[in-house]
Amino acid sequence: MTVTFPRELSIQDDFPPVDYDQWRSLVDKALAGAPFEKKLVFKTYDGLAIEPLYSRRDESGQDDPMGFPGLANRVRGGRPLGAVRSGWDLRQEFTAPCPAACNQAILADLSGGVTSIQIRLDQAARTGLDPDDAASAGCVGRDGVMVYGVDDMDKLLGDVQLEMVTVALDAGAAFVPAAAALMATWKRRGVSPVTAKAALNADPLGELARRGTLPLEPSSALSMMSDLASWTSKHYPHVTSVGVDSSPYHDGGASAAQDIALSLATGVEYLRAMTAAGMDVSAAAKQILFRVSVGTEHFQAIAKLRAARWLWSRVLESCGVPEDSRSMQIHARTGNRVLTKHDPYVNLLRNSVAVFAAGIGGADAITSVPFDVMAGLSNDFSRRVARNSALVLQEESHLHRVIDPAGGSWFLDQLTEDVAGKAWEIFQETERQGGMLSALTSGWVAKEIAATAAARAKDVATRKRGITGVSEFANVGEEPVIRDAPDLESLAGEAADRIRGVRSAEQQTLSLDAAEDRIAAAVAASSEGATLGQLAAALGLGRGQSATIAAIEPHRLAEPFDQLRDACDAWQDTQGKRPRVFLANLGPVSHYSGRATWSSNFFAAGGFEVLDRGGFEDADAAAEAFGRADASIAVICSSDKLYADVVPAAAAKLKQAGASSVVLAGNPGDNEQAWKAAGVDRFIFMRCDVLETLRSLLTQVGVIEEGEPVR
Repeated sequence: MTVTFPRELSIQDDFPPVDYDQWRSLVDKALAGAPFEKKLVFKTYDGLAIEPLYSRRDESGQDDPMGFPGLANRVRGGRPLGAVRSGWDLRQEFTAPCPAACNQAILADLSGGVTSIQIRLDQAARTGLDPDDAASAGCVGRDGVMVYGVDDMDKLLGDVQLEMVTVALDAGAAFVPAAAALMATWKRRGVSPVTAKAALNADPLGELARRGTLPLEPSSALSMMSDLASWTSKHYPHVTSVGVDSSPYHDGGASAAQDIALSLATGVEYLRAMTAAGMDVSAAAKQILFRVSVGTEHFQAIAKLRAARWLWSRVLESCGVPEDSRSMQIHARTGNRVLTKHDPYVNLLRNSVAVFAAGIGGADAITSVPFDVMAGLSNDFSRRVARNSALVLQEESHLHRVIDPAGGSWFLDQLTEDVAGKAWEIFQETERQGGMLSALTSGWVAKEIAATAAARAKDVATRKRGITGVSEFANVGEEPVIRDAPDLESLAGEAADRIRGVRSAEQQTLSLDAAEDRIAAAVAASSEGATLGQLAAALGLGRGQSATIAAIEPHRLAEPFDQLRDACDAWQDTQGKRPRVFLANLGPVSHYSGRATWSSNFFAAGGFEVLDRGGFEDADAAAEAFGRADASIAVICSSDKLYADVVPAAAAKLKQAGASSVVLAGNPGDNEQAWKAAGVDRFIFMRCDVLETLRSLLTQVGVIEEGEPVR
């Protein structure tokens, strides 16, 4: 028999369209009286509702609500063709303290597909100190590269094609001395100002928020930033001088809307400073690069980048900037907040989610973070995996080949609009506080972020927000990822000797305060051998008054659980074993297996070794097995159906067998007092405070001292 199929397949007759009301009616029936908003509507930390379903009914009704890429409000991208032609700018970070070793890492990454580089100077350099300065003790080589002058910068960038590669700096308060060293290197290499590419990232307010201090008054820092921006805009057309880094706020616990709002407020503060110094507002706006941290809340991260461009375009429109100059330059990076120390290979997934979101959200430059970044200095393998994660998304998945893939999504358009609306409210309140500088120094910013961070921390503690490999599915037997720490003391000594050998004697009394053009004078002095510390002193860093506030403390989501795991690891090193819990599984396997698995997961999150000996017929058998187990904590696991009969006897028998604490897996409901009287000490169940329970039990067995803080 011959079967003839239609030329075009249509399933419309078999599956007629269903409108929202029909769908909602079926959902309400399935919920059987449970509230729809509580069960299916997700609330973000900004208080925004994310519905389970979006449809044409969610359209704004406008013909073109989000505009076109590169035009109007820039929601859909800063360029009409997005990254279709050029691909993403893959910008990798480098923090190895030794300039020569860091140079090898830079060259390897560039040959492997990286297109630009981010150089983070060490703590001494970021403060404006040379390595032989007594005040730099403990800071040399820490958390960055030891670059203290043009010779160090030249060595760091050896064999790098500076006409082709953008060099981004993270120089803290010493942004002018670091920029001078880079520009002196360009001059030494014969790099033309019209071909030089860089992001100097002067961000004094970001540094103040992160460290809680600046080595000079904020007004002086803003003036210095403005001088750098004005000079750069006149001499280096492909260099941005100002950076707005959201990482202090993101790492501190800020929500998506807070992140955007505080970045906008910082950008506006910088615009005011630059225009007050005589810059045209359009030229000033082009000098700003926004560095945005993104996390693993994938769609919120996409919406955050889209909303940020929208609001910055609105700010620039209000400032009178022409439409063709209202783009927001965005460098997105996976935020440290979502990364973990334990089971770091899961960071591969977290980073991939963040990079994916950054690409879809239209970031201009993207940093893909190595999975071992929390373990110390990343090695060749982890850096290769990091860059390849982004390259696979680009070269094999071709994400950059679609202009604004998020465009037209009812869900993402609505979420973008909601995030933008909330961020604008927070931005306006920041302005009412007197602007970003006043809001920072008054403590208002820290207070607002702390409230959001506390809500998120509560969700982490109760595992409402699980962290794979840490608070969920932890493997206490994993082999830790260990990275050899560099010999900072030896490197610091070598750096001090090197600087003393090259420091120019005539620069000892260098002063740039009275220079007619202090940026040009700083570049010239750097070319002549002035060190970063000499330049910083000549510019007034460390002289006179400084600014001090309460720093916005960073909080990784996994940090409290990481600390418990670390304590148990240390206990194992000294005691030869981990703290143990024994599962007293009662009844048939179908009755206890679910709670036994859940309990194993629960206690592994705290670093406990879980002893699961299978099921026991009765309390006597369980107590006998416990007595042989060399454990001090027993966990009763069974079903609600059996608990009423087995709990009283099991709790008493386990206590008699030596259990210092008897835990019941399950919510006791009305039986709580009776079961406590029988010997149950505590109960564990969904949404209980996992962190507090684990900490209390670890204190009880002596792993953690009473009162020892866990963040």
